[in-house]
Amino acid sequence: MFTIFKKELHAFFSSITGYLVIVVFLLANAWFLWIGKSALNILDGGFASLAGLFEMAPWLFLFLLPAITMRTLADEQRSGALELLLAQPITERRLIMGKYLAAVSVAGLSLLPTLVYVASLYYLGHPAGNIDAGGIWGSYIGLLLLAAGYAAIGLFASSLTDSQVIAFLLAAAACFFFYIGFDGLAALLPAADRFLVALGVDEHYRSMSRGVIDLRDVLYFISLITIFLEAARLKLLWRKK
Repeated sequence: MFTIFKKELHAFFSSITGYLVIVVFLLANAWFLWIGKSALNILDGGFASLAGLFEMAPWLFLFLLPAITMRTLADEQRSGALELLLAQPITERRLIMGKYLAAVSVAGLSLLPTLVYVASLYYLGHPAGNIDAGGIWGSYIGLLLLAAGYAAIGLFASSLTDSQVIAFLLAAAACFFFYIGFDGLAALLPAADRFLVALGVDEHYRSMSRGVIDLRDVLYFISLITIFLEAARLKLLWRKK
């Protein structure tokens, strides 16, 4: 599994696409939070808050994670390398987990530079240090779990096709649906609104953004990740037969 993990990380960072995805993510956040004239701009808002980052990042991850995962299995299916991998003495679960952990690691690396924003807010606060630390760290944990969920969805999408473009589109559409699609269904079906909203990612992400880590929210993300990784594993098993 660790060999697959290293191979995936090397493949991602050996191409300009890998760096480009992360740079675009960071530049987009920097623009909305510090430069552009919008409600998310920290300096214009007058509050030492990173709420804008945690509102923007899930939307940016809708494109970042599918871009990261689109080649993980699709490209190997196209080239025929997947059959060689499946013939090796490695289980499908280890293969999936190695690729999955690499994708999540890349998402985590894209978030690391944003910690500079936390340090900036610490000194911009009046008095210095007057920030909602609990809300910030809760939001970061929620964002990492959200990215992990998106990565699992993207990996499953990549297992369905040998086209990177189709894998990207499938993953982006599925992530979008899980993020706010259930909220739309809840509006159409008010009798089941509470149940439907609870199925969506946004409900649990926002709950964690308040700074309180509820076990139910953590279990939701673990369940989402497990379901899609298992689906990807079953797809490989079916292909192997």
